[in-house]
Amino acid sequence: MKNLENYDNATQCVHAGQLEDQFGAVVTPIYQVSTFKFRDADHGASLFKGEEDGFIYTRMRNPTVEAMEKSVAMLEGGSNAIGCASGMAAVHAVFAHLLRAGDHVVCSNGVYGPTSVILENFFSKFGVESTFVDSSDLNQTKAAMRPNTKMIFIETPGNPTLAVTDIQATADIAHANNAKLVVDNTFLSPIFQKPFELGADVILHSMTKYINGHADVVGGVIIVKDNEDYKTFRKTMNLIGGVIDPFNAFMVHRGIKTMKLRVEKAAENAMKIAEYLEKHPKVDRVWYPGLKSFPQFDLHHKQSKGDGSMIAMELKGGLAAGKELMNNIQIIQLAVSLGGVESLIQHPASMTHAAMSKENREKAAITDGLVRVSIGIEDCDELIAAFESALKFA
Repeated sequence: MKNLENYDNATQCVHAGQLEDQFGAVVTPIYQVSTFKFRDADHGASLFKGEEDGFIYTRMRNPTVEAMEKSVAMLEGGSNAIGCASGMAAVHAVFAHLLRAGDHVVCSNGVYGPTSVILENFFSKFGVESTFVDSSDLNQTKAAMRPNTKMIFIETPGNPTLAVTDIQATADIAHANNAKLVVDNTFLSPIFQKPFELGADVILHSMTKYINGHADVVGGVIIVKDNEDYKTFRKTMNLIGGVIDPFNAFMVHRGIKTMKLRVEKAAENAMKIAEYLEKHPKVDRVWYPGLKSFPQFDLHHKQSKGDGSMIAMELKGGLAAGKELMNNIQIIQLAVSLGGVESLIQHPASMTHAAMSKENREKAAITDGLVRVSIGIEDCDELIAAFESALKFA
């Protein structure tokens, strides 16, 4: 289908990026090849010069991968996208492409643990400085800006505390300083949040999560606003080499077709479960953007179309009670990751954010007692019953 821009996300999820192949396949086939042959020597030379469009080598471009990329780009409202081997491959490529020695990054302290670690431990070796702030506090972001700040990097809602950053206001701060705003949109997906509409310059995702949604693929993606950005990012990724392979791209594209249905059902479940947990006598506090008690309820609903399915909570018994909950709960599996059809529970301080220093975890409000839950699409009453049973052990 052509001209899908004006269609609803549900229709775009099903049809966007579909490649018209010679056999009329209803879904884009898996082009599981490493290299593509040329008609003749001049054709090969023309492709390498960029004078003619076509495929050369799968690290550079592949039809199956490109179909998936176009689908994600349409859903985010970007011009194009670059599929990556993992979410962290996408993070690395963005940093490698936009930063150089002497540059400075302002990064939210509420991001996926390895994102902060790669800045602290790796890019610092190459002369890139970083300042970590609570980006939900715009004053902290403004105060951290320097003349050599080239990027503000945020994840909103934050991981794992769900702190919400004002994307539009942060974009204004970045652009006033000739810096780029990069937004990790993994936690809400393109269905619930559109960072480009709020001023972001680059968007990235771990497609392992909501975009694929079935806990059977590792992948990432970078989405850019215009074709010139796409060309330069593509060159960087071709050299770094951390591209997604055709089979995983096919799996992601298949997952996209049901993304709107999945994320809306999971969010519906999460709302009911968050309300249940907030009233439970053994639960000290619940963080969920859909709750009216959520500190940034108004801001969240100003810039997002849905609440997502991530819940953070702390039990009155602290870490010990949290361990009892995680060790005794049924249906909800003790595992890292998120955004799949299955519900998962984990302990950020000792798992996903363990590589962060304790000091940075504390600054990001990642307490030792914090428990993170990714709600899936199971029967909601049965999920609540699982919490009810396990909380008896806490």
